[in-house]
Amino acid sequence: MPWFTGIHWLVSRTGKMRLTHGAWLKSPSRPIPSSSMKKALLFAPFFALLLLGLTKPESAPQRYVWITGLKPEKVEYYKQLHANPWPSVTHMLKQCNIRNYSIHLREISGKLYLFSYLEYVGKDFDADMKKMAQDPETQRWWRETDPCQQPLPDAAKAGKIWSDLEEVFYLR
Repeated sequence: MPWFTGIHWLVSRTGKMRLTHGAWLKSPSRPIPSSSMKKALLFAPFFALLLLGLTKPESAPQRYVWITGLKPEKVEYYKQLHANPWPSVTHMLKQCNIRNYSIHLREISGKLYLFSYLEYVGKDFDADMKKMAQDPETQRWWRETDPCQQPLPDAAKAGKIWSDLEEVFYLR
């Protein structure tokens, strides 16, 4: 059996390297190769699969940031809603490949603004947003939150609540 048929490696208690399916890489009497050689051997199957196109490294999530206004008389209700979001809504967010989602509140020159940040880890953002918009529980949630928000002029003109923000800097 060729050495590359196993992907995961184990080191036995005797200090010998073997494949997880039990075939020995080296004879049981030979010591384990140097640490740099072990690392190369451990990653060789992954790199072979990568070169063959059978696996891909995980791509970075797409980041989205939006802004909208918040009506002063609705601040407490909006905070209360988001302090205890409905499980069905958070479940739908996850189903639609949304991760690391947060909303922040800031007063600027006497006006309240909400800043929303999320990371999208799916493959088709528009399809996932359409799926979310069709969900009855999400629609019910939006009937609670939308009246609290005051869209900026560009969003209002487009019939939206949130305005897109342009990323000008990102540090990994």
